[in-house]
Amino acid sequence: MFGRQIRSVLLTLSVLTRAVLSILHPECEYIFQLEKDESRCLQHITEQGNRSTEGCQPFWDAVICWPSAVIGETVHIACPAVFSFFKNSTGFVSRNCTTRGWSRPFPSFHIACSVDDVIPEMEQSYFARVKLIYTIGYSVSLVLLTVAVVILLLFRRLRCARNFIHIQLFITFILKALAVFIKDATLFSSDDTNHCTLSTFACKASVVFCHYCVMANFFWLLVEALYLNSLLLSSFYHSRQCFWGFSLLGWGVPVVFIMLWIGTRVYFEDTECWDINEDSLYWWIIKGPIVVSIAVNFMLFMNIIRILIQKLSPRLIQFNNSSQYRRLAKSTLLLIPLFGTHYIVFNFLPEYFNVNLRLYIELCMGSFQGLLVSVLYCFLNQEVQKELQMQWLRWQETSYGFVSPAGKGSQMDTPF
Repeated sequence: MFGRQIRSVLLTLSVLTRAVLSILHPECEYIFQLEKDESRCLQHITEQGNRSTEGCQPFWDAVICWPSAVIGETVHIACPAVFSFFKNSTGFVSRNCTTRGWSRPFPSFHIACSVDDVIPEMEQSYFARVKLIYTIGYSVSLVLLTVAVVILLLFRRLRCARNFIHIQLFITFILKALAVFIKDATLFSSDDTNHCTLSTFACKASVVFCHYCVMANFFWLLVEALYLNSLLLSSFYHSRQCFWGFSLLGWGVPVVFIMLWIGTRVYFEDTECWDINEDSLYWWIIKGPIVVSIAVNFMLFMNIIRILIQKLSPRLIQFNNSSQYRRLAKSTLLLIPLFGTHYIVFNFLPEYFNVNLRLYIELCMGSFQGLLVSVLYCFLNQEVQKELQMQWLRWQETSYGFVSPAGKGSQMDTPF
């Protein structure tokens, strides 16, 4: 049970944060290293097959490759390199060659190499807690985002360019949440499933879908930044062609890169479930555009801050609509921490730097990103609140024939 939770959390992190992590996560590195060691050992045993059968024969004990030995000989083998994924092991494991064959290893692997044979209780609790938090986060975000999209589509007065872009962004968050649930259900539906070697159409499709949703989410965040810059500069004509261009950038560009990546995986790296990218240059087909979008987004936000500082300068504020710029400043600055600017920091850190911290930031906090965006840019929006209030008053008037004084008195601007 806990093994499946750990695998699920690690793979979710690796899929959602490929802009930061692009190599194998430790569990699969451990498994693949064992497979390589086993292959080399079996090849050695095959080469030794025609030699004398006296004494103890070479064999693979699932961890170490033991060479041939004569009766009475004690063989000492250093702790295998595969244990270095967990601890810096420098001990030795020994076996005696007896008339009955090889003895049991002494001391045991767990003692000689300082490797625990069970997952510590604290680690079990940690991964279970992380999986629970991001499951709750994506579930709540999914519900609120869906409600927000329905509200923005339902009321005609809310149909404008700004809300059109917000809707597309909300949809990418919805798709990303669904992709995480689909991936977990496909790859971790059973404790017996080994996602490191699983290779089915369903698992590959779930990974591709997850990559596309993450990529589309980053590109629509970029569209939001471009649109906010254009509003602040007041020199951008938002024609119908403009929004077709935004749609092409947000939905179409990720399709191009995903299709290219699928082609390279099919023809050059059709291994496992396509969720492992061990030193793969082809992974940059997806990682590269995401990193570029993060960098461009960060620069656009720095430009937004620069413009806002200029617009809100006391020396110039008398020549501008100060309330409009202050409202726009509040909205823009509140959106900055939600636009993935923390990826700028992680992109320059070593691989697997402080994995526990990344798990909390990328999965736990990231799972609530859609919730925050929907609350800030739908439920706390003045226009949305006024429209909902008007509909509520109309329903009261239609149902009861009157509107309560409290309802009339509450028709005022919201603080947001």
